[in-house]
Amino acid sequence: MILVAAYALFLVYAVLRLFRASSRDETDYLLAGRRLTLPAFVATTVSTWYGGILGVGEYAWTYGVSNWLVFGAPYYLYALVFALVLAGRARRGLALTMPDLLQERYGTRAAVVGAGAIFVMTVPAPYVLMMGVLVEMALGWPLWLGAVIGMALSVGYVVRGGLRAVVGTEIVQFVLMFLGFMVLVPVCVAKFGGWDFLRDALPPQHLTWHGGRGFQAVAIWYVIAASTLVEPAFYQRCCAARDERTARRGLLVSILFWVCFDFLTTTSGLYARAVLPGLADPVAAFPRLAAVALPPLLQGLFLTSLLATIMSTVDSYAFIAAITGGRDFWLRLRRDGPPVDDPRTTTAVRVGLLATSVLAVVLALWSGSVVGLWHHLGSVGTPVLLLPVTLGYSRWRPRPGRATAAMLAAGGASLAWLALGRGGPWLGVEPIFPGLLVSAGVLLPGLRRG
Repeated sequence: MILVAAYALFLVYAVLRLFRASSRDETDYLLAGRRLTLPAFVATTVSTWYGGILGVGEYAWTYGVSNWLVFGAPYYLYALVFALVLAGRARRGLALTMPDLLQERYGTRAAVVGAGAIFVMTVPAPYVLMMGVLVEMALGWPLWLGAVIGMALSVGYVVRGGLRAVVGTEIVQFVLMFLGFMVLVPVCVAKFGGWDFLRDALPPQHLTWHGGRGFQAVAIWYVIAASTLVEPAFYQRCCAARDERTARRGLLVSILFWVCFDFLTTTSGLYARAVLPGLADPVAAFPRLAAVALPPLLQGLFLTSLLATIMSTVDSYAFIAAITGGRDFWLRLRRDGPPVDDPRTTTAVRVGLLATSVLAVVLALWSGSVVGLWHHLGSVGTPVLLLPVTLGYSRWRPRPGRATAAMLAAGGASLAWLALGRGGPWLGVEPIFPGLLVSAGVLLPGLRRG
């Protein structure tokens, strides 16, 4: 646990150091002065987008290499589209946030609706829950204590430093997240055996592309992953990049790192299933494998790696939710317009960060339904944003009133579908699909050349 303590001390040092000096202005606080270099862009983007590491371990333990085709390939595809089509445009524009873009294209009402959807999608409750579970497993602390301390350490340095503080810590977290798995996989190969061991020890379906789930269960993720095109963290990083080339190349390089990391995590999941076939709780697949395979010092390194992976998402999403709630929603409602260069922005975001942190911890401790709630609201948020945001970058756009109506109708349709399915798919159809269908039905007939 020495390495975990050292990592915690690093975060405490970051909090104390960054509290000495505040960001200079709105752009500096929200977007690190729009000066992110390629290495910093890649480190923060790669680490931010991988907070659900325990869920990845659970899926890989349960379904094998299908993990790569479900949580990897579809997201690479849409990240590639974002890099080639949207990254440069996001950096080129004057909008600092996604609701700013909606404001420019469709007006205040659409921006407020979009801000509400983004806030719901980015409150990091499931990642705070994972932090609490991991600390509980490793140290035996109560779940609530691990969640509270983890949340405080994750956002304490963001209060004063903004995105610059997020990026600075995530460079370290990026190194740690790779280092842990780069140690675990070779040790497993040396200790248990290579391909022959896995082939003999794993259920046959674990080495198939579908993992025993069938075509539809895998294919649906290639639709759900379209949410990547309205990923707030991507938009923020691209806006913060030094130039358009950095934004575009940064995402392309990030995809390569995700491919490598998914290889490591999927392989680790296969070893977890082969070595621990009777594991009662697959969410603990990675920590339990490390306990069996690694000596104590390396176990500490791997646990630190898992914590860093989760916390890199907590700080980023908490910051985005705070910006969205404090600046893009609250200030926009109060002044009926975009809060550009508003001197109250930094204060509003800091208050939003406190509110987001409390809400995330409360939802995380409400563990009976928080993960399901997060998944459902994410399924509602994507139909609200996907077409209006992507059309906002095109020459063909709907009128502002139609765009707002489409956003509200899409969210309402998905919510209604969830209600009819009592929290699950109704008639075997995920709620994201009727929401997207309604959005397209309202928007597409009213497109006009902008």
